Amino acid sequence: MNVLSFKNLEDRHLGRALSMQAEQQPDAIFIMFGETRYTFAEANQRVNELAAGFAELGLEQESRIAFYMGSAPEVVFLALAANKLGAMWVPINGDYKGSWLSETINRSRPHILVTDAEHAARVAQVRDDLELKHLVVLGDNSALPESTPFDSLYREGAAEPDMTGMTYGDTSAVLWTSGTTGRSKGVMQSHNVWFNAVESGDAQFGTQDGDVIYSVLPMYNSAAWVTSILRSLIVGVPLAVDPAFSVSNFWERVDYYGATQSFTVGAMHIFLWNTPEKPDDAKHSLRKLMAVPMPPDIAEPFSKRFNLELMPQGLGQSEAMQLVVTMPGQAAPPPGSCGLPSPALEARLVDDDGNDVPDGEAGELWVKPLKPYVIFSGYFDDPEATAKAFEGEWYKTGDMLRKKEDGYYYFADRKKDAVRLKGRNISTFEVELVAKKHPGIADCAAFGVPSDILESETELKLDVILRPGVQLSEQELAQYINDNAPYFFVPRFIEFVDELPYTPTNKVQKFKLRDKGLTAKTWDAQAAGFKAER
Repeated sequence: MNVLSFKNLEDRHLGRALSMQAEQQPDAIFIMFGETRYTFAEANQRVNELAAGFAELGLEQESRIAFYMGSAPEVVFLALAANKLGAMWVPINGDYKGSWLSETINRSRPHILVTDAEHAARVAQVRDDLELKHLVVLGDNSALPESTPFDSLYREGAAEPDMTGMTYGDTSAVLWTSGTTGRSKGVMQSHNVWFNAVESGDAQFGTQDGDVIYSVLPMYNSAAWVTSILRSLIVGVPLAVDPAFSVSNFWERVDYYGATQSFTVGAMHIFLWNTPEKPDDAKHSLRKLMAVPMPPDIAEPFSKRFNLELMPQGLGQSEAMQLVVTMPGQAAPPPGSCGLPSPALEARLVDDDGNDVPDGEAGELWVKPLKPYVIFSGYFDDPEATAKAFEGEWYKTGDMLRKKEDGYYYFADRKKDAVRLKGRNISTFEVELVAKKHPGIADCAAFGVPSDILESETELKLDVILRPGVQLSEQELAQYINDNAPYFFVPRFIEFVDELPYTPTNKVQKFKLRDKGLTAKTWDAQAAGFKAER
């Protein structure tokens, strides 16, 4: 373990971080990927050699290199090589294809696109639509024979690039948002944002010598970088990487690497919880897990079953990675709370008119940075979206929260996902928490569909995946919710489905559900004569 310290704030730069680790602990393991191992010194040399090859292709300060590929050490190398040249790296969602893929790549305006053998065929399908200077393929490039082989770009023995003049406020990456509520936007992220987020997150983990971070998140997702990749780089502990999350062998892979820390997001930990209990559930090397969001009612039994410590909940997004946190020395937040606003931000909860809401009432979280470069630097090539996201110095997060009398903040919903009916804002997140307590439900998603009574309002719909072999009627489920929650939590519409549209990080893409709306299979409580009891 070697936590980096920068005497000069301006030197908080990811390229410099790797160079420093290579100098201070050259033989320490940085990346583990299956049987492959790279020390910090080996990784730094690979990055320098790759940077020299990219420079020959014309990658330079403030230009961009996009990657559309699976998780691998080479993704880390290319990102840090770009930063050492003063360029930006741009992850492209590995599930994109067709026109969505080509448009996202072109919107990134990359000088270089790097893909791999697994994704090359999809790139080939849209190759004629791409506006690129150079195309690079890791592995078999037969689908794109005109491309440059990735391994041919290493320039053996290359020296450190000149990073003179590069600073903590420079844009290191453009991160396309996940697209759960609408079309993606390119978030411009400075180097300093990563450092702040890593330092805050690692303080919660309390990393010590001997710790190993295990990551199964796709590398196009910012959570993989802030919770794992860059935390490993800045704190100086080994990073174990697998290409994807697997319910069936998660614990086996944890033990393979001797991993002690990990991060799961969305439904990943729920999938682990839903597996049949086994006598050896608690026998593994993992000791600390940050699982976001973790339903309060299963947090304690989850921790006990798997014999690990769950890190406090928090709230962040690509634009502002540390919105609501639990800082060292603070008491553990109450169950269900995501903590207190980051000390780097001033926070407000406001209504649709920008007025502060009273304690206990849901309002949109607005934040104002107290220091430079602690949130994003705007949306790439989109001044209109940037302007829309701010009210003066205040960034409007789009997240709805409540502050209770205890002073702690509680997540309510995404503003676009909240349902407004009869003058009341209904949290789809809270509706889902109630429904998921039914033993017959594997997963569900609540969302709004247009009201047939009042155009400005929405009706609540719940799409539900049942556990195998479960027999449950819509009316029985509606009654269950009515028995366990306020009457207005009962959906007017319920539909049993075989699957939900997940992102690769297992977040439900509710905009797709809203687009689908009602179908012939949808149960209508009003038509069925079901009336929720107050």
